[in-house]
Amino acid sequence: MPIFAAVIGGGLGLLGSSMQAGAVTDAASTSADAQLAAARLAAEEARFRPVGITTRFGGSNFGFDENGRLISAGYTTSPMIQEYQRRLEALTGQRLSEAEAASKLYEPLRFAGTSMMDLGESYLRESPKEVAEKYMAGQMDLLAPTRERQLAGVRTNLFNTGRTGLAIGATGERPGGGAGLAAANPEMEAYYNALAQQDAELATEAQRRGQEQYAFGTSLFNTGAGLLGQYESGVTGALSPFMTTVGGMSTLESLGQQPLDIGAQLGGRSATAGANVGQFLYGGGVGAARTMVPANMLNPTASFLQGLGSNDRLMSGLGNLFSGYNLRPQDRYNLGQWSASQSGYLDPNYMGP
Repeated sequence: MPIFAAVIGGGLGLLGSSMQAGAVTDAASTSADAQLAAARLAAEEARFRPVGITTRFGGSNFGFDENGRLISAGYTTSPMIQEYQRRLEALTGQRLSEAEAASKLYEPLRFAGTSMMDLGESYLRESPKEVAEKYMAGQMDLLAPTRERQLAGVRTNLFNTGRTGLAIGATGERPGGGAGLAAANPEMEAYYNALAQQDAELATEAQRRGQEQYAFGTSLFNTGAGLLGQYESGVTGALSPFMTTVGGMSTLESLGQQPLDIGAQLGGRSATAGANVGQFLYGGGVGAARTMVPANMLNPTASFLQGLGSNDRLMSGLGNLFSGYNLRPQDRYNLGQWSASQSGYLDPNYMGP
């Protein structure tokens, strides 16, 4: 085959490969544009679109930019709610002033409670045992003069009757070996027995007095704590009317806010439904774009030119028509392959002559 014919065949293959590469690029671009359009359509369907709502308590306000995007949201309360809020606001200030004055009104309770606790602390500084010993010491101091006079009278009577040295009532040795009772003057023994009985009664009373003082101190603490608790309850309770009015204002505000909440909820549901629709639209658009890719990649002219370049008979005819150097068929094939590779496209289905 003349070299001129081989060059023509390679040129035709190169031109066809270049045209086919352009068709592939255009097909990819068309598919990408179609998928992008499907994505935009799906995004538009899924966009949050709040719904304007108006109730007897107020209305919702939504602001959008030139692209339809939500940029602000608010609500306007009705004149009725606004009037209630105005009146409650004035009442709230009054209730707050009353709560501020409550601490002064309940101050006597706090003072009394503190005083009670201080007094109870003073009683509890001494243990019951210390109180009992203190009581016994005081009673002994009171009884000492009387007992001294009584003892002197007994001794004087014994001396006057000549019975000072009289001692009776002695007992023998105990069966176990212990010593018996010594003899004593009957009147003196009776006197000291009376003192011992009186001391025992005083000891019992002293113990009771110690327990009572400790219990009394504890009761003072409890009373003081109760008074302080009443003070705190009074001050805290004075805030209750204020908090009630604040709660009423909050309730009114919530009533006015209902249209905004309802509109946002409806918009959210609409966006959820739109997102489901958008998924179907996006899936269908992507599927259609991918389906059209093979068809868009076809270029009849490029295929025709590549067919001409690979037609052995045509190339042989051209070789007979034009004289020149001959190339073997495999050389022509290599030249065509080189031309195709330079164009950036090499048909994988082309197996050569």
